[in-house]
Amino acid sequence: QVQLVELGGGLVQAGDSLRLSCAASGLTFSIRPMGWFRQPPGKEREFVAAISRSATRIAYADSVKGRFTISKDNAKSTVYLQMNSLKPEDTAVYSCAAGPSIGDDVYTRGSSYYYWGQGTQVTVSS
Repeated sequence: QVQLVELGGGLVQAGDSLRLSCAASGLTFSIRPMGWFRQPPGKEREFVAAISRSATRIAYADSVKGRFTISKDNAKSTVYLQMNSLKPEDTAVYSCAAGPSIGDDVYTRGSSYYYWGQGTQVTVSS
């Protein structure tokens, strides 16, 4: 059974940093591209960041570029999202996702991902 478990959310002030982690089990993590998505309150889910299976290709949403960093540790079957200079508009439920085990692409659409975590709440106060 595939499980993705996110940790690291919380309540912070604008300008603070947080690091989210997503631990995967039940799949061969090293051959999976991974992604982070978020759903702000009352809005649709949106893409945040993605990393290819080899970690050689990375993509970010324009809204987080230069502030967020995605990385993956195959030995720990974990993907991370380092979030710096947080803004109130970053408030959302953040979810990780695992993509298909073919190729070495990076995926920015939620529909490309096979498995999802339950999400972790990030709240940024002004």
